[in-house]
Amino acid sequence: MGNTCTGPSISKNGLFQSVSAAIWRSQLPDESVSNRESVKEEATSVPETPLPVQNKPPEQITMPKPDAKQEAKSEIEPAQEQGKKRHKKHGSVRRVSSAGLRVDSVLQRETDNFKEFFTLGRKLGQGQFGTTFLCVEKATGYEYACKSIAKRKLVTDDDVEDVRREIQIMHHLAGHPNVISIKGAYEDAVAVHVVMELCAGGELFDRIIQRGHYTERQAAELTRTIVGVVEACHSLGVMHRDLKPENFLFVNQQEDSLLKTIDFGLSVFFKPGTFRWSCLYCD
Repeated sequence: MGNTCTGPSISKNGLFQSVSAAIWRSQLPDESVSNRESVKEEATSVPETPLPVQNKPPEQITMPKPDAKQEAKSEIEPAQEQGKKRHKKHGSVRRVSSAGLRVDSVLQRETDNFKEFFTLGRKLGQGQFGTTFLCVEKATGYEYACKSIAKRKLVTDDDVEDVRREIQIMHHLAGHPNVISIKGAYEDAVAVHVVMELCAGGELFDRIIQRGHYTERQAAELTRTIVGVVEACHSLGVMHRDLKPENFLFVNQQEDSLLKTIDFGLSVFFKPGTFRWSCLYCD
């Protein structure tokens, strides 16, 4: 027979549970005890100065609405400041007076009052410097085309010289059947008015678009007219320098209408042997 060991009996009063709990507590590390003590101290600590408690609800504050003038001012001021910064960055803009307004006279001669002899009508065309209007001579009732060139658009001295040369060349070529004829030139405080014959048939460009195509014979006739104008100009020492379908006008709407060359604004005089051929696409 061997020895038989029997452990303590578990009684109703829980003696075994008490012994086990005591043993388990003795094995806990010291940190857990210190942690429990610190938590206990924090729980029992009371702040020295308690936060004030607000018994009344906060009052509602209404912001005053700015009037319309104030709003407009607040919108304009940032834009003005931005504009000032831009001027400071890029420098002040220097306004240059127009050469056409500086000179005493673009045509360099005194002319009659244009409005005493002619009445301007509807607009016929628009160019870089001038606008062409229908004008009627008061004495006869005849209709003409008037190219009014605003002097403020003649910025440089070269622009003023171009206007003088254009009128001079038109007088120089007067009498050719396929060159627009000039009736007169007038000048006032704001513009130079060039009165020319009226070509009511429209541009060659518009007629080409309207017809769609030309027969070989019709195209040859138009080309012969254009080349004849160029030959006449060169023989008189003038280069047109702006030949295109838009610068050829028909006198009327008929099929056999006479074709006229217009717009000598880029034309120049030249002498034989002094002209050097140049091309926009070659240079």
